[in-house]
Amino acid sequence: MYKLKGFLVKHFEKLLVIVLISAIVVTNYFVLQKLAFLNFYYLPVLVAGYLLGKKQAIFTSVLVISLVTFIATLDPVSFLEDSSTLRLFLNLVIWGGFLILAAYVVGSLYEEKEKKISELKKAYIGVIEILTKYLEASDRYTKGHSVRVADYSSEISIAMGLPSSEVENIRVAGLLHDIGKIETSSDLIKKAASLTQEEKYEVSKHVEKGAKLLSSVGAVLQEAIPIVLAHHTYFVQDKDTQDKSHSRIPLGARIIAVADAYDAMVTDRPYRAGKQPWQALQELERYAGTQFDPVVVEAFKNVISEKIEVS
Repeated sequence: MYKLKGFLVKHFEKLLVIVLISAIVVTNYFVLQKLAFLNFYYLPVLVAGYLLGKKQAIFTSVLVISLVTFIATLDPVSFLEDSSTLRLFLNLVIWGGFLILAAYVVGSLYEEKEKKISELKKAYIGVIEILTKYLEASDRYTKGHSVRVADYSSEISIAMGLPSSEVENIRVAGLLHDIGKIETSSDLIKKAASLTQEEKYEVSKHVEKGAKLLSSVGAVLQEAIPIVLAHHTYFVQDKDTQDKSHSRIPLGARIIAVADAYDAMVTDRPYRAGKQPWQALQELERYAGTQFDPVVVEAFKNVISEKIEVS
């Protein structure tokens, strides 16, 4: 449903024109009783209202009414059937009124549903943010890490010109990217010495654990799951074979990967002191194109450079 909605939002005008032109062609050449066929136009209006909201639904209904009125004006005889011109006009007015009313009602119901989902999502995120802060508070080395990653990720997303809805999804995923560590031993996470292969594998499983936790809350945080699941995936898996795996990595995951790595590098750890911001940026640039998306790294450089200049 989310993919379908995204596709419709992106290509709404094109799809609407195609549907309406197709309907007009079918009506003119294959339908004898054109007034009866007008009920077909409820379909694109209701779909627009159900998936895109009141504004798009009303826009669709007005466009449909304008188009049908224009066709009826050009060829009134085909619409008259056994009716007079006045009756045709009244039929079109009544039909158009109900069409706009249907668009308004369905669009309003959609927006009410989206409002409730948004409120529920905020409640979930608020609870998880409190939980995240509580869990990280016990370790001074990771305290505030998730919040900082979420903030960096939001700023990168804005710098890249992403729409506000996508920025919010990425911020949420940044806040939740390490939520799977709840089910990983805290001693293992805090371990100062180098991890064994088995321990590294155990820690790496936190992305799958996090995705599973988010799945358990239903569709409310559904859009964050693929981002959380892929935020540790390298931009290019195998440089020698020109692997194109990055095309399958969500942009949000590539953004969080950069924000996560930067915050980890500049934060003190039990086994090392944090790097200076400029040193961390050099590391990101060094691995841009292999571990990290170079476009994201460039956007983050602009974001963090402004912060460094201000401070």
